[in-house]
Amino acid sequence: MMAKVVVAPVAEMPPGSRRRIQTETRAIAVFNVGGEFFAINDRCPHGGGSLSCGVLTGLVESDGPGRYRYSRKGEILRCPWHAWEFDLRTGRSVCDPARMKVRQWPARVEPGAALAAETFPVSVEDDYVVVEA
Repeated sequence: MMAKVVVAPVAEMPPGSRRRIQTETRAIAVFNVGGEFFAINDRCPHGGGSLSCGVLTGLVESDGPGRYRYSRKGEILRCPWHAWEFDLRTGRSVCDPARMKVRQWPARVEPGAALAAETFPVSVEDDYVVVEA
């Protein structure tokens, strides 16, 4: 069973925002894309760049010469060091999805009243973004 890591109150992570959190063993980048939360390893598997500093973009697709379609705005993350791109939904590389990926963790919103610390109950009125890491 994975430990739950409280990231932030939902109100402090509006759509388009991101946070870098540090657990005992790893750094995780958390993104809010249109109200949906994604959590991935903050280290690019190519060169080690901090993905939490990367650019969020979309996917450019083509079904033939001169025809392009832009979709999935904000779901593709570009590493700030060498521009490798990763799909936030799958963690897989856009260029080499069969061989290259970044680790993901479940991220969701939970009511603050449902969260409890290891040794004592916590009473909170807001909702929080939580990552299972």
